[in-house]
Amino acid sequence: MQLRIGNGYDIHRLVAGRPLILGGVRLDHPLGLDGHSDADVLVHALIDALLGALSLGDIGLYFPPEDPRWKGADSLLLLEQVSALVHQRGWQVVNVDTVVVAERPKLKPHIEAMRAAIAAHLGVSPEQVGVKATTNEGLGPTGREEGIACHAVALLQQP
Repeated sequence: MQLRIGNGYDIHRLVAGRPLILGGVRLDHPLGLDGHSDADVLVHALIDALLGALSLGDIGLYFPPEDPRWKGADSLLLLEQVSALVHQRGWQVVNVDTVVVAERPKLKPHIEAMRAAIAAHLGVSPEQVGVKATTNEGLGPTGREEGIACHAVALLQQP
């Protein structure tokens, strides 16, 4: 059995007039994430981790922001496409783990829904999906609530 690990990172600005979507879950918050798609930083970081594990580039290679097809796209559907690419190459997800860095809103009440949504689109069990949240203790752009960031790691196996 072969194993591969990949990591991903994403950050988006918080702006007025956009919905806040994290892990495929729409959250009640006065600001949303700015981006070409739905700007779901959690899913974007996870996509980069999956692609990185197989040395397949990054999210921008597959879903470039200048391509109008991806305007307002549901990031979970992008994740599904990347998951299919992983499987086409003969790999399967062992587990994924993520850390969302945000001062607000509090994510704890939404984590199980995020795990379930991600798992459904990856074709794995929610027990294979880790979602954690932390603050940046008021430091940097996430600490000043200018944006939300996410770190992700994915472990793949080829049986």
